[in-house]
Order: sequence, then C-alpha cells, then structure tokens
Amino acid sequence: MALRDRVARRAPLGYRTDMDPTLPSFSGLSPGLALSAVEEAFGIEPEGSFFAYPSYVNRVYGFRASDPRFPDREAAEYVVKFYRPGRWTVAAVREEHAFLAELAAAEVPVVAPLADEGGETLAELVLERPEGEISMQFALFPKRGGRSFDTDGPDAFARMGALIGRIHAVGRRSAARHRARLGQGSMEAYAEELERSGAVHADAAPGFFAALSEAGSLVDAAFRSVGARAIRLHGDFHRGNVLDRQDQGLWAIDFDDMSAGPAVQDLWLLLPAHLEDSRAELEAAIAGYEAFMPFDRAELALVEPLRLLRMVHFLAWQARQRHDEGFFTHFPAWGTRGFWQQETEDLRSQMELIGS
Repeated sequence: MALRDRVARRAPLGYRTDMDPTLPSFSGLSPGLALSAVEEAFGIEPEGSFFAYPSYVNRVYGFRASDPRFPDREAAEYVVKFYRPGRWTVAAVREEHAFLAELAAAEVPVVAPLADEGGETLAELVLERPEGEISMQFALFPKRGGRSFDTDGPDAFARMGALIGRIHAVGRRSAARHRARLGQGSMEAYAEELERSGAVHADAAPGFFAALSEAGSLVDAAFRSVGARAIRLHGDFHRGNVLDRQDQGLWAIDFDDMSAGPAVQDLWLLLPAHLEDSRAELEAAIAGYEAFMPFDRAELALVEPLRLLRMVHFLAWQARQRHDEGFFTHFPAWGTRGFWQQETEDLRSQMELIGS
C-alpha cells in the first residue's frame, strides 16, 4: 500500500459528491491493495490468492484468510465488496448493513457483513492520486456458496415467494430513510438526471423526453390509484440473487439496491414475462409469500408501471457509469442517436401495454 493511501476503521458521516465524474471510479484499486486494506481494517490475514467476481457495479474479491485471534481455527473463505464511489451515501450503505443484520437476527437466510473489533461493518479506503482523492467504502462478508436456483414449476416460485415474505415481514418493521423510494415523482427525478447528464443524443432528445414526460404521468397515476404502503425491500430480487444451498434452502444475496416501495416490486422481477403471460407463476409466488405476510392484490396494478420505471432507472444508471473504463465494451452502441430512438420506441411500447 502506498504511503499516502490509508484505511479508516470508521467511515465518515458525510460523503463526497463533488468528484469529477470522468475519473475512473476504481482508479488505482488493485487486488493486492484491496486485500491489504482488508487486513488493516478487519485484522485478518489473507493468504495471498484471490478470486475476482464478475461484478461491474462494484469491485468484489473472494479470498481465504486466517484470523490471528483464533490461531487454532482453519482459514476461512471471505468476500470483500468495494462500493462504487459516489453511488450511495455512507448513511445509505449503513442502512443496508443494518437491514441485513436485522434479517439475520430474525433467522432470515441472508449474508450479513462482518464487523471489526469495534463493531463497525463499513471501512473506508482513501486513495490519494495526482488526479484527485478517491474514497472507497468497503465491507467484508463470509463466503456462502450455492448453486443458481432452478425456477421451473409452481413449487419453485412458491419457495421464492416465501423468502420474499420473510424479508418483508422484517422490512415492514421500520422505514428506510436513506434509500431510494419507488413511488410518485420517481420518473421525474430520473428524467431530470438524464437531462442534466447531457447523455441523450441531441437529435433524439425531443422525442425521448416527451416520452419520459408521458411515462411519468402514467406511473404517478398508477401509484395514486393504488396507494401502496412503502416498506423496506430487497429492491433487485431476480433469480440471479437467489442461491440454493441444498440442505439449507434458499438464500437471498446482494442487497445493494435495497429500497423503499410497494411489496410487489420484489415479486414482479421474478416473472418470466409480462404480467398477463405470467399469472400462474405470480399466483404461486403470492401463495408462498402469504405464508409470512399478507399481500395486497391491488398492488398488481403497479407491475407494468414498475417495469416502465425500471427501464428508465437502468438508462440513468448507465448514464452515470458511461465514463468508466470498459463501459463501452459492455454497451458498445450506448448513446448513439439510434440507441436513444430505440429506447424511445421501447418506452412507448411499454406505455401502450399499460394503457391497454
């Protein structure tokens, strides 16, 4: 670790929001530096080998390490996650960690972060570089292996619905104050962000933003009509975030997108197609869910508006990351006139589905 790079055991209460967005978010973070930071912050000794997980949003490494406090124990496997700088405030990450701890205490199968000797789960690595200071928050997790869950058949959807029900039974106990909220005004916020970003091609901008304005009206009207209660959610509960641990059952992973919103947000992402073509799967998931939580079926009217909102959420997310090294390897046509014209058509197709 370079002399001027440092690890803080206690993450700061505030968070920098004035970093140059054109700087690579993880500039200067190498696997060796990451493991050294873990050793300094959490007092464990990585064995030197590591595995880089294919995570684009964050930087995630797996490794084996020994805990000097327990010299008689064998080395264990860990995962360290470096959060993308500027994506979340420190308060938001702490809220994710608190939710995970609350779920684990209620014996819901999730992977909660580990604490250092002072009880802190969030550490900070500050890289001082000629181009500016880069602050990265990171957390340490025990590794939990498992296989991808086979979602064929109603029993599989019922099991996933039951897991969501258990999460929501805890999630409804208190509010999320520092996370994104899904509801009225969400589309408007994304539209304003995309307009400020300058990412939309000038030739496509008038049609695209006109479509966003109409989309916002549709989404807001749906939320007004349903009046759903906002609870703490996983936020990104698709099948890729469910592990099957054989005799231990299903585990929910990756609460990075924890948010507040209607319960149906954590159900519709499981569906293999649009609502009208996924009724059987949805009914099975609701049956499992209701073993732990009542479900308000009025929220089903929000499924396709939430899909529309997620389409725009993803565009805003891409606009934030477009200066990252390697972004256009993943999204080669992103930002062209044709790209934005196609996105506009896709938005209008989804709006027609909602209005039909």
